[in-house]
Amino acid sequence: MKSPICTMLGIEFPLVAFTHCRDVVVEVSKAGGMGVLGAAGMSAEKLKVELQWIDDHIGGRPYGVDLIVPTKFATKGEKSKPGSNVSKVPDAHKDFVKDLLRKHDIDPDEIVTDERMKRGTRLGDNMADDGALSLLDVCFQHPIKLIANALGTPPAYMTERAKKEGVPVAALVGAREHAIKQVHADVDILVVAGGEAGGHCGDVSTLVLVPEIARAVREIRPDNPVPILAAGGIVTGEQMAACMAMGADGAWTGSVWLTTAEAETSPVVKEKMLAASSRDTVRSKARTGKYSRQLRSAWTDAWEAEGAPVPLPMPYQSIVTEPVMGRVTRMAEGGHEGAKRLASYFVGQGVGLMNEPLGAGQVVQTFKEDFIAAHERMAGLFE
Repeated sequence: MKSPICTMLGIEFPLVAFTHCRDVVVEVSKAGGMGVLGAAGMSAEKLKVELQWIDDHIGGRPYGVDLIVPTKFATKGEKSKPGSNVSKVPDAHKDFVKDLLRKHDIDPDEIVTDERMKRGTRLGDNMADDGALSLLDVCFQHPIKLIANALGTPPAYMTERAKKEGVPVAALVGAREHAIKQVHADVDILVVAGGEAGGHCGDVSTLVLVPEIARAVREIRPDNPVPILAAGGIVTGEQMAACMAMGADGAWTGSVWLTTAEAETSPVVKEKMLAASSRDTVRSKARTGKYSRQLRSAWTDAWEAEGAPVPLPMPYQSIVTEPVMGRVTRMAEGGHEGAKRLASYFVGQGVGLMNEPLGAGQVVQTFKEDFIAAHERMAGLFE
């Protein structure tokens, strides 16, 4: 396709797939799009293994990596000491989680412990300066064709290193003023994420945000505007075509891959997603400390209820939630009914259109077919 995204990334179809699953990365890239591995919660050692596996299976196709290196967070400037952040979690938050587990017939005494919560500190450790640098070093030891920052303006050491390596930098934005800052920071691609998106998201809808930012970018650089990938609730080719009609150059997608055959998502959560409507998600700080959209469950309802503790700032909230939710998911897979009610995962409002389990390659092909059908329908409106 004639898109600056295709030219910049060396792909056939401007569909980018954010995923935590290396198999999805490979299948999407092989089908003509681009897989991007979400690596924020990985150790440097784990990331090495994942990227080497991708290199061995992707057949030279382009792929990327997504990290979280925000400009503002509670541990900024600190050197990471694995597990040290656990001591900063208040007892009130631990007690709240224990009570919630008991209400669903789960014994919390072996789950909500400092030792287990240390397993939830990887994100926080990676967001200290030395942790982020370690991940960047690993990324640039592999033939990646894109590196993305999921929160805020990428720090100078990230953009400078990427330019030196000849790798485009993408940054996620959820507001017009954020996009303008990114353009002035010389980011190569803007991922314009509306509030319908799964995971971290803003509060402006994709339908409004994409044209708003597309116009702002053209005003700043009319002769060479920064390419835009639309994101937020996009799970079909028709939606992708609509966003490109509004000024985007392609689509950045995440949720649609969660119910694919290759995805890492728990079978219990996949089943809940396939049965969900677009109203079955909630945007809350309770999972990570920053607003993120996730599948509604007894867990999310409890954190939103009156009397629940105020979520901790990022990354401390993840220390409370991630190890517990990991254990809850495993118990749900074993048939525990209380755990099934609590089980949740990050997903966007497009989940209401995700009704059929497909392979990742099939999803790319369906996107292409639906995109062409949308284009032909629009063309048919003119004499």
